[in-house]
Amino acid sequence: MECRNKNVFDMKVDVLYHFGLASDTNDLKKMFGDVKFVLMGGSPKRMKKIAERLLAEFKVELPCGTGLTNIAGATDRYELYKVGPILSVSHGMGIPSISILLHEMAKLLWHAGCEDVIFIRLGTCGGLGLEPGSVVVTTDCVDCCFENFLQLKILGKSVQRPARLDCQLVQELIEISKSIAHDYTVIAGQTMCANDFYEEQGRLDGAICEYSKEEKLEFLKKAYSLGVRNIEMESLGFAAFCQHLGIRAAVLCVTLVDRLKSDQIDAPHHVIHAWQERPLEILIAYLKKHLAL
Repeated sequence: MECRNKNVFDMKVDVLYHFGLASDTNDLKKMFGDVKFVLMGGSPKRMKKIAERLLAEFKVELPCGTGLTNIAGATDRYELYKVGPILSVSHGMGIPSISILLHEMAKLLWHAGCEDVIFIRLGTCGGLGLEPGSVVVTTDCVDCCFENFLQLKILGKSVQRPARLDCQLVQELIEISKSIAHDYTVIAGQTMCANDFYEEQGRLDGAICEYSKEEKLEFLKKAYSLGVRNIEMESLGFAAFCQHLGIRAAVLCVTLVDRLKSDQIDAPHHVIHAWQERPLEILIAYLKKHLAL
């Protein structure tokens, strides 16, 4: 894992504040030195359930007398679980929240001496022209003006960072999905990343809406014509960060609504929970191929 900040090299102590960890009080190499995969998603409860599923699937033995523990329990910002060489961590909603997580996760793994770690984001999204419950494996990301880079404001200047994902990893996930018995669509497609849930995504049901239904549909149809197949709020920041540090990364999201037909997510909770298992099934098949646990 690479750290591109010479200031960190000279720090006697590096406090990973949002994890409640530090390089002097925690033996990060002992705790995390074997990590090969980092799975992340917005919901703390969801990422704990994923960790529990991984524990059952891979039959990882935890130290005697211990259970699955939130390693970041000293803070209430994120939840972090370790199952063998796999981390399952929540990142909250939106680019600012996942950005904090990514910076501290990369530094944690750098301190731990980890190499060739793969980051994978699992999430939910709005689809375009897809039945709810479809899975989109992101090929590349764009913002809501269809630009394929992340724009940051650093020291009063605008900085653009490209946001490309690992095409080989994307293709492998698509191929693995074909080996799983399923009755839902799995496609590779472009993901649009918005800065909010309502206006930037063209929803008509927010507290503020200053455009018409016709303008909304024109925007979404343009997005579809350019290859966009789903909309969420983290992928651009995730992809740009990972590309900048040379981290192999992928995004798998399940659609909860076809935005060409509706704005509101009205599927029953038990149905949504079942849909959320779909990206995980693909990911578990991928992990089983690459891990001898």
